[in-house]
Amino acid sequence: MDVSRRGFLKLSGLSIAAFATGLGFNPAVAEAKGYALKLEGTKKIPSICHFCAGGCGMLLYVKEGKLVHLEGDPDHPTNEGTLCPKAASLLSVANSPDRVTKPMRRAPGADHWEDISWEDALDRVAKKTKEVREASWKVADEVVNAKTGLTEMFPVNRSEGIAFFGSAEVDNEESYLISKFCRL
Repeated sequence: MDVSRRGFLKLSGLSIAAFATGLGFNPAVAEAKGYALKLEGTKKIPSICHFCAGGCGMLLYVKEGKLVHLEGDPDHPTNEGTLCPKAASLLSVANSPDRVTKPMRRAPGADHWEDISWEDALDRVAKKTKEVREASWKVADEVVNAKTGLTEMFPVNRSEGIAFFGSAEVDNEESYLISKFCRL
C-alpha cells in the first residue's frame, strides 16, 4: 500500500480522533485503578553520602520529617546515579530504632548510659575543654639558635593537651569551622 505523507497525517488524525471519542478506552476506569505513589507529597533534598571520601550524590525524599526513600543523584558527576551497598543502606540507618538521637552520658564507674539534655552535654564539653586547655597550656618553647648555639625562649602560645582529627568526609564548610575552632 502506497501512502503519501499527507495521507499518513490524515490517517493519524483520524486514529487519534477515534480513540479520543471513546472507542474502547474509558479514562474514568483507568483513573480509578491508579494508586498513590510512595513519593507523592515528599520533599526532594539533594545530599552527599557520608560513608567515604567519594562524595557520591544522593536524592533524599522526606515526608513529615521522616526519610521515606533515597536514591543516587543521576546529575552528580561522581556516581551518576549509582549507590554502593553502604549508601543504599542509609534508609535503614536513618529509620533504625537503635539510632542514638540525643546526647548520652556514662558516669564514671557506671555500667549503663543515661540520657542528658543538649545544654548539659555542651556545658560538660566546654568545661572539660577549658580544664584540659588550662592544664596543658604552653606559653614558650626553648629553641637552640643555630648561629650562636645558645638556648632562647620562643613564644608558642598553644595547648598540648587538645588535638583534632580530620576526616575524608568533611566538606569545606566543616573544615573551615574546625580550623576556626582549633585556633581558639
